[in-house]
Amino acid sequence: MQDRAALFERHRKRLFGLAYRMLGSVGDAEDAVQDTYLRWHRAEIAEIQTPEAWLVTACTRLCIDRLRAAKVERERYTGTWLPEPLVELDVTAAPGEMADDLSMALLVVLERLSPAERAAYLLREAFDYDYPQIAAMLKKSEAACRQLVSRAAKRIKEERPRFSADAEAAKALAEKFAAATRAGNVAAFAGLLAKDAMLWSDGGGKALAALNIIHGADKVARFFAGVAPKHPTNLRRQMAWVNGQPGWLLYDGDQPYLALALDIFAGQVRNVFIVRNPDKLARLPALAA
Repeated sequence: MQDRAALFERHRKRLFGLAYRMLGSVGDAEDAVQDTYLRWHRAEIAEIQTPEAWLVTACTRLCIDRLRAAKVERERYTGTWLPEPLVELDVTAAPGEMADDLSMALLVVLERLSPAERAAYLLREAFDYDYPQIAAMLKKSEAACRQLVSRAAKRIKEERPRFSADAEAAKALAEKFAAATRAGNVAAFAGLLAKDAMLWSDGGGKALAALNIIHGADKVARFFAGVAPKHPTNLRRQMAWVNGQPGWLLYDGDQPYLALALDIFAGQVRNVFIVRNPDKLARLPALAA
């Protein structure tokens, strides 16, 4: 039994990475991984030829079921839905794997796919499984899985924004972004934004947020200027990688107030993602001393 537990732990990080990308929620991903463990604990392990494939298959199917249920809830969600942020406070190191296939931009697009498309795409593109393996995991033909991945990839290519691979340049622009918001200089702030910049703000009906996506540099800048007086005056800031993108965590005392991530490309901010829903901030790390 100890060997069984140790074998599972060897794959836990991979399973969580898959579950989070599927569900966009840390809590739901952790629950899916735990449910996978329970199934693993009850399985006839002597009959399992490839433990990793068995675990990924079980986790994927659990996530598909959870995602189908979640989609019903998210259709009734108040305002714009964003994923629960994954945060790394050490901004001296490059964001690594989080910089690409965990970005808010990608997860927002993945949310528009069917559960099967999302699973097939992630298994192929993020986890590098081949089509025979994916077909077995999803109980579909190889041809059907190729179609799922192709449709998903086309949708993502059309809608997914690019962002800068230069971490230092992105951090520098994030610093300017924060300075401009603190100064309340609308013109300076708008100058950091691409003309077609968009702001996505998730309050879930529980915190102040824009109900719809805001389009255009001027409108985004004016939104920040308009909400600034409504924020507590003693907010403290912590720069962080938020889903692999440069961003900020704001705290009201010791309590997380918001998480902000920036899509930066060609020296401009293309998208601003703000998570204010307190349920999605509950797992943020404490403010660094």
